[in-house]
Amino acid sequence: MLQPKKTKFRRSQKGRMKGNAGRGHELSFGSFGIKSLQSKWITGRQIEAARVAVTRYMQRQGQVWVRIFPDKPITKKPAEVRMGKGKGAPEGFVAPVTPGRIIFEIEGVPFDVAKEALRLAAQKLPVTTKFVVRRDYDYQNQNV
Repeated sequence: MLQPKKTKFRRSQKGRMKGNAGRGHELSFGSFGIKSLQSKWITGRQIEAARVAVTRYMQRQGQVWVRIFPDKPITKKPAEVRMGKGKGAPEGFVAPVTPGRIIFEIEGVPFDVAKEALRLAAQKLPVTTKFVVRRDYDYQNQNV
């Protein structure tokens, strides 16, 4: 499960996810990717499940980049506990994702393989996504 090796603070505030992604909204490494269309927290387990789905479908060909990392600690109080008495214990880590953020990138596989692999990954995520292709990608030659 993805989580930071070390954190400065055990607990953090919820915060707000207003507006679109200010960074991480363009393909940087691969030719194909999936882009988030809504704001949500994505847990480390969801990211890992999506990554496994992609690598399994691609049969370990090509390369995959995960462009988000869960570094925000999330707390939860135990069930049936009264109000007050402080904030709950850390339960896991999430990555806050805003619209436009690239989540996964792929390189080294044909268009149809990449599209299906990323579709499988998108099913594991709690956000609606869009398949994106690099602007200078050559559909005729498919230099793979």
